[in-house]
Amino acid sequence: MGYKNSGKTTLLERWIGIVKSQCMTVSVLKHHGHGGGIELSSENTDTSRFFKKSADATLVAGGGQAQLLLNDEPPFKTLKELASGNSPDVLLIEGYKSEPGKKVILVRSEDDWETLKELDGIQLVIGKIACNDWPVIENRSDAIQLDRWFADWLKEEEHNETI
Repeated sequence: MGYKNSGKTTLLERWIGIVKSQCMTVSVLKHHGHGGGIELSSENTDTSRFFKKSADATLVAGGGQAQLLLNDEPPFKTLKELASGNSPDVLLIEGYKSEPGKKVILVRSEDDWETLKELDGIQLVIGKIACNDWPVIENRSDAIQLDRWFADWLKEEEHNETI
């Protein structure tokens, strides 16, 4: 959880690698908070053409992969169910800060922290802040500390879900 360019995607990429290195499965649910629609991979595919013609749902599968496009954004609970459809060991969620769940907070400045510190479910804060209420890792580039925290959290956590 953090604002644009705070390191969320980079952190999740690292942690996906940790989950996979432990022979566990992982799914990711990401909120597209940049405004506008989601970029489609190619404008000329059949799937994109169906989607642009307002098909309510378009599912394409092949080559061992599947992609679902919906022309309406479902509620958070439904999105979590969709992202968990393959019964992953871990569901990582980027965004959705107002939704319930355990959260890792990335802050770029004290201003970020002032707005994010009120969130429920904080497990870890990443960034230089004055805080005694939660564990803090000051440097978001400290891969060793970040990975160690996450690996320990995975071992302890029963529900294996974070936002």
